[in-house]
Amino acid sequence: MDVRRLDLLRELAERGSVTAVAEATGRTPSAVSQQLKVLEREAGMPLTERSGRGVALTSAGHALARSAADVAIALERATALWDEFRNDPSGEVSLLTFPTIGATLLPTVLTDLAEVAGLVVLCTDLDPELAEFPDLTSDYDIVLAHTMPGELPWGGRGLKAVPLLTEPLDIGLPIDHRLAGRAHVTPADLVDETWLGVPPGFPFERILHAIEQQVGRRARVGQRFSDMRIIETFIAAGLGIAFVPRLTSGPVADSLVLKPLRGVASARQIVALVRPDVAERLAVRTVLDALVARASQLEQATASV
Repeated sequence: MDVRRLDLLRELAERGSVTAVAEATGRTPSAVSQQLKVLEREAGMPLTERSGRGVALTSAGHALARSAADVAIALERATALWDEFRNDPSGEVSLLTFPTIGATLLPTVLTDLAEVAGLVVLCTDLDPELAEFPDLTSDYDIVLAHTMPGELPWGGRGLKAVPLLTEPLDIGLPIDHRLAGRAHVTPADLVDETWLGVPPGFPFERILHAIEQQVGRRARVGQRFSDMRIIETFIAAGLGIAFVPRLTSGPVADSLVLKPLRGVASARQIVALVRPDVAERLAVRTVLDALVARASQLEQATASV
């Protein structure tokens, strides 16, 4: 069987439609369908079936798609071994980050990697809902994602998750707030506050729900933003309080203070998500190693302050 056709079948299993596969691979939908029909003839049994206006994989199609993933991993592993033999981590690596970790970690990582000849790292940012992070690995080599410790929303997807940081989430308060002089705050302290929330489905929302459960009351959310820069300006203006990442939000303005939250687990896990075949590439492993090293330095530097 042709490896390229097997890869199209795997893309169909992950993306769910011929149109999505065509867009991702730079082909027309008819060209994708033709290649899948050729693969069916080679396999000797139906791999797809009609489902509404589109197609779905048969049980045989799902089995062969899983085999296609194994083939892709083996090919990337062989290429990586040869790259190691030549000591050549060159190539292009696409990386998707969310804003806070991108601003804090990536400049130093890219500076480190600038010394690696032939390695090109192309970065872009997005802050999606929690459930969307795994899907983005189909379009990017490395996806930086965040979730609550102990939660694995990408479990069962066959993705490699490389731990980077466990980051405390503090409570951001205006400098003149009644709680600004406290060493820490508790859910009971915050029960009557107006919150600056995040869009539904974002990780921070789960901590707010935990606070609500502990105090037995719904939190009052005034505004919702995904951009921490906007949230911090609203905190400073006295328009609400919010969760603020301790390590990746950058220098805190003089007009606000951060206080640890006690009584409710308040942290997030930051990981790099990679498809298992992509993770075999030496260029990708080189970028992952740099991310892990700089994340460790960030944790140590903050702990020593």
